Amino acid sequence: MRELARRQGVSPATVVQAYRALEDARLVEARPRSGYFVAARPQRLPEPELSAPPVASLAVDVSLLGEQVMQLAADPSVISFGAACPSGELFAQERVRRAVSRAAQRHRATLCRYPLGPGNEQLRRAVARHALGLGCQLEARDIVVTNGCLDAISLCLRAVTRPGDVVALESPTYFGFLQILESLHLRALEIPTHPRTGLSLDALQLAFDTQPVKAVLAVPTLSNPLGACMPAAERRRLAQMVAERGIPLIEDVLYNDLAERDELRRAVKAWDTSGHVMICGSFSKTVAPGLRVGWVEGGRWSAEVRRLKAVHSGGQTELVDLAMADLLTQSGHESAWRQLRATIAARVDEARGVIAESFPKGTRVTDPAGGYILWVELPAGLDSVALFRACLAERICIAPGTMFSATGRFDHCIRLGVGGRWDKAQREGLRRVGAIACAMVRSVAGAPSAGADTARWRQAPAAALPAAVSS
Repeated sequence: MRELARRQGVSPATVVQAYRALEDARLVEARPRSGYFVAARPQRLPEPELSAPPVASLAVDVSLLGEQVMQLAADPSVISFGAACPSGELFAQERVRRAVSRAAQRHRATLCRYPLGPGNEQLRRAVARHALGLGCQLEARDIVVTNGCLDAISLCLRAVTRPGDVVALESPTYFGFLQILESLHLRALEIPTHPRTGLSLDALQLAFDTQPVKAVLAVPTLSNPLGACMPAAERRRLAQMVAERGIPLIEDVLYNDLAERDELRRAVKAWDTSGHVMICGSFSKTVAPGLRVGWVEGGRWSAEVRRLKAVHSGGQTELVDLAMADLLTQSGHESAWRQLRATIAARVDEARGVIAESFPKGTRVTDPAGGYILWVELPAGLDSVALFRACLAERICIAPGTMFSATGRFDHCIRLGVGGRWDKAQREGLRRVGAIACAMVRSVAGAPSAGADTARWRQAPAAALPAAVSS
């Protein structure tokens, strides 16, 4: 690096920033005590195409399969790609432990004090400062601390909808969103979504013109499960669209800090001048998953969100709030997040390489600009639930595509989360998923009755399944 600085006539700091830019673009990789090397690029597969959901809204019923997959993700005997949960090894566990310990020592009185209100003020100020990195200027007094991001989204939906209302959202979408809609008796209107650029705003405009949409629920940065990132111009347009129609946008910024480039971390809320964007976030993917700290700023519905928070779950655990405030105000955030982004980017690239080598011909896979989720589109006719059952018989868990839509579509797709444990067993497990899928493709292609063959693949040995699944 010193030699490069001398040859180019620049400072060493400039060389460091240049290498970091190349790292963020996944063009080079740093190896400890060895230097920088050109990053290996896996064999590339085509991306899935724009989704085409039905034009009518639907009631939601997806809970059972999602509950099964999440239960399996917590089973240490299962090689799991089913959950979008990061493993503890990705985080500075000792740093988190010290923050919790300091909070307990300095604020022990909070352990015997009933928590009330929207959350600890120190944490709400820290969240407001963090939001500056998302391009948002938020007032700490308008922020409500929640039990994770899903709690924040649920509060927003309660504030702006009533049972039977129509909520527009991406397709495919996160199954946790569908579970919330189901619990609140809301109808899902799925909007076509591109795997790279996200929600189609032209289709959303048509929905506004033809459907009684009461709210929009979207993840503009690293949507789950596609990993799509909406361009900045589209984010601005989305903020204008909801303001013109008076329709609330519930924006999930859970993954923004994992995006590879600064412009992709800028929230739609940054262009909100009318208060129609309700922004929800959490630190469970970037700082400390176990603390379960989320937050919401409800825009023009802030007072109603605060009231609903008090009614439905009361105050937060103040000790946890203080520990998170400590973590957020320590120096070194950007360095830790850069390292996290680089680690998971290398892992995603490796997983895409395994998929290219091991999965059936005709497979498509996303190439997200950050995060640790891959959406895999398998050859038409391959039943993802049957694949789920066949893999589970070998103690491997995947997430079938049908979980991510209220329509039953995406039955030939799967979501793979590679944020958990990543070792030889995981790599071989992913190869095994590909081998089973290849066997299913060959079997279905050669079977006189594809329906009968799919039914056979759907049958998994009961002894291999957890009780919640075999029942």
